[in-house]
Amino acid sequence: MAQIGFSGTLALIFVLLIATGTGGFYRLAEGAKRRIHVTDNLDDVVDDEEDEAWKEWGKKKSTTRPQFDPPPDDFSNMDVAEMQSEMLKRQTGPVFGFAKLRIGPRRTPDVVSEIAMKWSKVARTGGIEANFMGVDVSTIMFTMEKGQDAIELKEFILSQPDAYEVKIGDQFFRRPGDPSFDEVFSKHQSEKSGEDHDKHSEL
Repeated sequence: MAQIGFSGTLALIFVLLIATGTGGFYRLAEGAKRRIHVTDNLDDVVDDEEDEAWKEWGKKKSTTRPQFDPPPDDFSNMDVAEMQSEMLKRQTGPVFGFAKLRIGPRRTPDVVSEIAMKWSKVARTGGIEANFMGVDVSTIMFTMEKGQDAIELKEFILSQPDAYEVKIGDQFFRRPGDPSFDEVFSKHQSEKSGEDHDKHSEL
């Protein structure tokens, strides 16, 4: 008997919901037909979610001239690296140079071009406006319009795992403790020729 009373109550509630038009089925059908419309007039909308970094992203660096910073009068207490750093600080105008790649597995010109393209893209994301292009299987040439960013460019290149040595003008830059690229290359060539000689003597 309790079961009949419960079913009758449930049927009565169901009939009332349908009769009043507030039933869930009606709302679902109505919701499927409704569309959200956003007007093109967004003058009164305020977007305050952007921070300063977002607003600055993609903009070129300001071209305001830094204050004149004369070079030191006495270079006698400086070593060569410090002198080169002082000269790079005052570099203005376009800069070009070369980056020697680490000696290792043989690279094809296509691989070197891919490395150059990757460096160009990564440098731009860091705000360094430089172009890189492959010259041969161990060298990438770079150009830069703003010479005052040369130190930043040098540090960027030396932070790349494929780079070994950077030459800007007549100055060479390497990671601390690394011998020159020419030394490493001649050592590699002598080891390679020694291996070739051993192979020929075995034959």
